[in-house]
Amino acid sequence: MTPLIPGNLRTTAMAILPPRQVETALELALSLDIPFWPQLPHVSFYEDMYVQAAEHFPGILLFPEENRIRFDTAKFFEGLPELLDRWEDLEYFDLTPQYSVVYHRFLEMDLSGYIAIRGQLEGPVSFGLKILDENDRPIIFNDEVRGIMMDFMARRAQAQLVRLKEKHPRAFMFIDEPGLQFIFSSVSGYPDTRAKEDLDRFFAQIDRPRGIHLCGNPDWEFLLNRDIDILSMDIYTNGEVFSCYGPAVRRFLDRGGVLAWGLVPTGFEDFNKETQDHLMAYLEGLWPILFKAGIERDQMLAQSLLAPATCCLINPDQEKTVARAYAWLRELSLRLREKYKLD
Repeated sequence: MTPLIPGNLRTTAMAILPPRQVETALELALSLDIPFWPQLPHVSFYEDMYVQAAEHFPGILLFPEENRIRFDTAKFFEGLPELLDRWEDLEYFDLTPQYSVVYHRFLEMDLSGYIAIRGQLEGPVSFGLKILDENDRPIIFNDEVRGIMMDFMARRAQAQLVRLKEKHPRAFMFIDEPGLQFIFSSVSGYPDTRAKEDLDRFFAQIDRPRGIHLCGNPDWEFLLNRDIDILSMDIYTNGEVFSCYGPAVRRFLDRGGVLAWGLVPTGFEDFNKETQDHLMAYLEGLWPILFKAGIERDQMLAQSLLAPATCCLINPDQEKTVARAYAWLRELSLRLREKYKLD
């Protein structure tokens, strides 16, 4: 199947960036082959990924001065009729300028010269596990709320994707799901069988291309079996584990899926102990394990992107290490594409 997302080891990244200036962050994002609109929690409370996802969701209570977000069940039911009245108005579900100055600045730019562009939204599983109600209980455990939340988040993702596709025909979406690494624990209380049903319901309402990004270490076969077009992961930390899932990776690629290999660390300590040569050798050392599962090298390269390993907001040098990591990412992409003669 022909991939819907360009690969050939081009570059993209996850959205959260440390700069406190919008233009600095956009410059970083636009330096990659597939740019994105950055999320800048150091700029504003409303640029936080959970706050952005919560806009217009009934029952949400925001406390900007405390950097806190909560949920009130009674207010949810009070606000639900208004949400349902606006359900067919897709624009209602898109981000407003209050919740992302950066998104709207990105949409004002001429992005036609890029091979693709990308957006993102916090995923429903992570959102549902993170947001607590008046009883300090994650809202994902409320059966009366969870279904509406899944559909609401799907409307939000669809609204953004439609808007981005108006800017570029090859736009696609990352759904950020850091919480997925926790659901496979016996103490999570939210089983992977329920997560499967919920995510399948969620993605069925969003146009392609769409996929999942997370930096943790979940059950990779669970993710590779979802109906997604791209999987973005921290391969720097989880490479040895991920490479053990060869048959599932092969099925994913045969369906046209694209892998975004999160290779370059952005944390100050990890970055400063690395070299480009070592990172390149590390990545290339993982691939033969997958080739043994019957994956053709040319197919995998054609359906692969390179990315930073993780986001990072807490470096002592603020955005300097992240900017250096982006420079390395671009250089490693050029080196690998030249080595393997990729367009």
